[in-house]
Amino acid sequence: MEETSARGLLGEFLRAHRERLTPEEAGLPSYGRRRTPGLRREEVAQLAHIGTSWYTSLEQGRDVNPSAEVLDSLAAALRLNEEERRYLHRLAKPDEPPRENLPAEKSAGLARAVFALDPNPALLMARDWDLLRWNRAAERVFRLPAFAPGMSGRPNWLRRFLADPTVRRINPDWEDKARILIARFRADFARYPNDVRFRELVEEFTRTSELFRLAWPRHAVEAAVDCHKRWRDPEIGEMEFEQVTLQPPDRPDLKLVIYSASPDTAEGIERAIGPRRFLENSGE
Repeated sequence: MEETSARGLLGEFLRAHRERLTPEEAGLPSYGRRRTPGLRREEVAQLAHIGTSWYTSLEQGRDVNPSAEVLDSLAAALRLNEEERRYLHRLAKPDEPPRENLPAEKSAGLARAVFALDPNPALLMARDWDLLRWNRAAERVFRLPAFAPGMSGRPNWLRRFLADPTVRRINPDWEDKARILIARFRADFARYPNDVRFRELVEEFTRTSELFRLAWPRHAVEAAVDCHKRWRDPEIGEMEFEQVTLQPPDRPDLKLVIYSASPDTAEGIERAIGPRRFLENSGE
């Protein structure tokens, strides 16, 4: 997969949203059917109060530096929501190059916290959505392999949802949930557009998942939000959780995802996983 710069992603994002917006939605007069979908470049430039050639340079990924005010004007012209507006700013003004993906062992306390949260399912996730740690409750609820220090081939959270037939079978609204996860994955991808592992995953999912192949070019983005989760497990029964996602200030490449179980759900999970066992070297 060819390397895509943040500026290239910015151009793709602007073009995708321009082509998705109709003149009527943008408050412009429409004069019959158009040969191409969406707005013209000059119409976006007009709505954002910038020059057409300058906007074209942005869409073509050239080396131009829009101000925050121009980016906000473009967001308003394209009717972007708040998360899409933040995504636009990240692409146009990327942070300094990220440090290498540091091993989770460098956050031993965070790793131990994952196991201490049983019977509440908890996952420690890398920036590319590879799972670094997960507790026995998560193993049982999400049908993950048993965690062992030093294990190879750890699961990827998005791959699991896209490719695992069991996940698809137990989620009647699987396609809607998958689209949301893909939009969140893209929001994280914007932070590390040249990360080799990220690009390998995009290439893999494009090749193996029809839904990903169709959804990825649409450049939909969505923020991870705390939410209420409820579904039925054939053995545990009805399960209810409050999902929260935490990000350590000194490790922005990590996410701690916790599913805080209701009392009845926690009791059912405890019965399913049995007595707590001590995992040696859990912090490695």
